Amino acid sequence: MSPVNLAYSPVSLAFIPSPPGNGFHIGPLFIHAYGLAYVVAVIAAIAVTVPRWEKLGGHRDLVYEIAMWGFPAGLVGGRIYFLITTPSQMPDHWWGPFAIWDGGLGIWGGIALAAVVSIWRLRRKGADVLRFMDAVAPALLVAQGIGRIGNYFNQELFGIPSKLPWALEVSAAHRPPGYAAYATFQPTFLYELIWDFALAGGLVLLGKRRDIKPPGLFALYVAGYSAFRMFEETLRIDYSNHILGMRLNFFVALLLCLAGLAWFVAIQKGWWPRRDRSSSERAGVSAQAPAPDQVPLP
Repeated sequence: MSPVNLAYSPVSLAFIPSPPGNGFHIGPLFIHAYGLAYVVAVIAAIAVTVPRWEKLGGHRDLVYEIAMWGFPAGLVGGRIYFLITTPSQMPDHWWGPFAIWDGGLGIWGGIALAAVVSIWRLRRKGADVLRFMDAVAPALLVAQGIGRIGNYFNQELFGIPSKLPWALEVSAAHRPPGYAAYATFQPTFLYELIWDFALAGGLVLLGKRRDIKPPGLFALYVAGYSAFRMFEETLRIDYSNHILGMRLNFFVALLLCLAGLAWFVAIQKGWWPRRDRSSSERAGVSAQAPAPDQVPLP
């Protein structure tokens, strides 16, 4: 996307300032804010999932185990997706493929691999996979929103130049080619953070007030997040491969949004098969707990 033709002026009096740095030192150890944001995101996701899963009669230990397996799988999957879709953006060093502290994680790849690994572990434990997916859906959005704070400290994931009062100041070293004369940009990372939290709250309320067959909330998570990404991709100006003049991730989001909506309809209509939960008492849900289908998600 080419620069917007604005009668641009220096930084306005009201804007989001650029961060003072991308981390801090504790003695000789440098803590990257990007990595720290992901650690906080995982803790928050666990904190959200545990009471939801326990309300269904499940054990919190299972949530801890899934997080232990799912988080590293998400990092690996997100990095693989980034390297496949934007190989030219990999740092030109031998450690370039592993430099996740500089950013470069594709959410699609991260969620996909984390889901595969988590489902594998859930099935090995005999837990109700579909109910767990609904329990964790809002938590994933909370984690993604917190993760966007790391993008702020890396000065990435911003959009077209803007003079809005909440525009983001970006230092000259982090402005994309062709945008050196612009000082403030659309804070798309902030828009996504707000959307993620709002959608998470919406899923929680929907799960309380409506009879949603599992994993209907997870399907709406896929559709809802992808719908926002379609909008976000029209604003972003960081490097991306393009198809028909649009960013690659716009089309990925479009396909996932449609798939999520179709999946939700199929679930609610009864077209999506339910797995037999006869083995759920082995580890995921206690024998004394009410039947999961009879307990509304918190």
